[in-house]
Amino acid sequence: MNNTDGAMRRFGQGPLSQVVALVYTLLLVELLLLVTALPGVVGLFLLERDSSNVPLAALCAIPFGPALSAAIYALHRHRGDLTELHPAAAFWRGYRLNAGGVLRLWVPWLALLTVVGISLVNFSAAGVPIWWRGLLILIAVASTLWIANALMITSLFSFRARDIARLAVFFLLTRWRVTLGNAGLVLVAAAVTYLSSELVLGLLGSVFLLVMLATCLPMIETVRKDFTQ
Repeated sequence: MNNTDGAMRRFGQGPLSQVVALVYTLLLVELLLLVTALPGVVGLFLLERDSSNVPLAALCAIPFGPALSAAIYALHRHRGDLTELHPAAAFWRGYRLNAGGVLRLWVPWLALLTVVGISLVNFSAAGVPIWWRGLLILIAVASTLWIANALMITSLFSFRARDIARLAVFFLLTRWRVTLGNAGLVLVAAAVTYLSSELVLGLLGSVFLLVMLATCLPMIETVRKDFTQ
């Protein structure tokens, strides 16, 4: 029996098994990510690309927050053992645990982006100085990097929404490698969307989140050591 157990552990933990386990986890998490975000995806698909639809696009994006958080939760708990794979259970557990907390941050961020987006598309009619456009773009970029930190923290830890918001700002200003790494991911995501479509970006969602997890690892470890003990 001991020899059998040892053989099973070796089978589940070898290099090939770890690759298979990772691919399986990414595919299943991607599927669940698309399923939970489907109402928003359908809404965005039906919307015309018109500036007047910016608020509606923001409403369609609301389901994305809990879906992304659940995917982060599941990917973070991946251990690479082929005999101990439960990504679906981890995904749904993360969704139940984090949906409410994520929406407390995700919805205000979408509201801010909506205001910025409407201001940018109507910039010429507003009659404001040209530097105002640069400020609006800076606000949009900074808030996106902030929500990346906030999404990561609220997906993996249990804090109050206002504390998560403060921690996200703190790490945005102090963890430059994490900030620059997330900025690079945002640029890549924008390039993928521009060169192909939102659908391609959506199909690569779990891969992007896995890279984001690796990028944010220093921040995650700091939160665990300095704010949870």
